[in-house]
Amino acid sequence: MTPKIHPSADVQSSAIGGGTRVWQYVVILPGAVVGHDCNICAHCLIENDVIVGNRVTVKSGVQLWDGLRIGDDVFIGPNVTFTNDKFPRSKQHQEVLELTEIDNHASIGANATILPGIKIGRRAMVGAGSVVTRSVPPNAIVTGNPARIVGYVDAKSNAPAGAKGESSASSDADPRLHQLPRVVDMRGSLTVGEFERSIPFPVKRYFVVFDVPSIETRGEHAHRECHQFLVCVSGQVSVVADDGKSRREFLLNRPDIGLHLPPLTWGIQYKYSKDAVLLVFASHYYDSEDYIRDYQEFCEIVGALA
Repeated sequence: MTPKIHPSADVQSSAIGGGTRVWQYVVILPGAVVGHDCNICAHCLIENDVIVGNRVTVKSGVQLWDGLRIGDDVFIGPNVTFTNDKFPRSKQHQEVLELTEIDNHASIGANATILPGIKIGRRAMVGAGSVVTRSVPPNAIVTGNPARIVGYVDAKSNAPAGAKGESSASSDADPRLHQLPRVVDMRGSLTVGEFERSIPFPVKRYFVVFDVPSIETRGEHAHRECHQFLVCVSGQVSVVADDGKSRREFLLNRPDIGLHLPPLTWGIQYKYSKDAVLLVFASHYYDSEDYIRDYQEFCEIVGALA
């Protein structure tokens, strides 16, 4: 199958995949590589040092500048602006451009601006008009200027009210909310957790997370063997738990609710309130080798164990 190129397009590259459609007044320079079954809409420009994957949609009015790498099944909305020089000057060109990467299945909404040298992760979504100044994790939804994480793709919400009774389909390997004892009288309130009872494993260390700016996201990793138990003792924080097949979002906003994150759970904490204090109990001493920090590696590990 050959590409379909409109007569008004100026396509100088011979590396255009079969089934790709190139519409009116598109310019593609000689060094560009475009995969198969793509749709390059009218009035787009693709420079030389650009690689576009398969089944990519590039809507009208988009310029793909040198240093851009686009994966498969990516959607780029109309008038998205990519950049490749943080400090541009007329007639002054960088010898080495910063690479910008758009991973597979990511989507970028209309009129978004993407700064150079960042990566937009697999299946991430960038809202229309956003200004992306930092790399976007896999599955994250970002909006605003500067763009910040406001959610995660396909994350099902689990409010604290569900802590008293999890689904009977849940197993010990699933993330689970736990209702901790709460004692209230005229002197105030008290909540307590007992190790290996309400906290379902022996504890070897704890750490406390606080003073987190609300735009920041923490976690973004999994453990090979370590269990964690999270309690937000002040304020609130949202936690996304991902088993490699689906993800669930839990709101921790009471000190008598704890969340158990078993090993091989990709954990993310975000939406910290200004007064949030997150207490985390861990089953193991700190060991850098226990961490899985690359989401693709995590998915491969849990897939191999399935």
